[in-house]
Amino acid sequence: MPETSGHRRVMLKCSGEALMGDAAFGIDFPTLNRIAKDIVRAVESGIDMAIVVGGGNLFRGVKTAAAGMDRANADHMGMLATVMNGLALADALRNAGVRANAWSAIPMPTVCRPYVREDAIAALDRGEVVVCVGGTGNPFFTTDTAAALRAAELGCDLIAKGTQVDGVYTADPKTDPTATRYERLTFDEALAKDLRVMDTAAFALARENHIPVMVFALDGPGGIAGALTGDGRATTIDNG
Repeated sequence: MPETSGHRRVMLKCSGEALMGDAAFGIDFPTLNRIAKDIVRAVESGIDMAIVVGGGNLFRGVKTAAAGMDRANADHMGMLATVMNGLALADALRNAGVRANAWSAIPMPTVCRPYVREDAIAALDRGEVVVCVGGTGNPFFTTDTAAALRAAELGCDLIAKGTQVDGVYTADPKTDPTATRYERLTFDEALAKDLRVMDTAAFALARENHIPVMVFALDGPGGIAGALTGDGRATTIDNG
């Protein structure tokens, strides 16, 4: 069982795209099950785990709004996509051996639990994984902002953002071979360099509540546990 690097309660931001694997759309279930097993490893090491999951693999509100749809309606559809992903992830987590449920910011009690802060904290205290879906429950906010908000509400001491690359780079390493990776940044440096790791609302919430953000690659087995223990590659952003 891996040892953690001192984190007690972690907010994992899992993008919807991470659930696609190599597919162009939807949920790749081998990828979903691998991510679930990685989360279980982290839970077994003694970490309370909350998760905010995105919906970009199923629906992207901003892109649809740009095509002419009302932005608020498009965002609501995107929130429903996060619910579908959260239900799938919670199911995969239960199959992997931990207690987990989806908690929705949009009340739909016949589908999943309504997000109530006190109830979610009690579930984390019992060792359950809390999968937060429905974003913040409001349009015009990203799931990055939802992750920062829930992290502050639930008393998380780290926001772990799983991406397709192993940290924050000076440029996109997929298109720029000269890009170099940062080991550590302050929130102010990340904003000044316009690195766009998270949106400014999410950064503001994390900075004001002194919650560091760790950016790591979610696409390989053991990525979550490795990043949390310091064995994996990642970039940490904090107040300095």
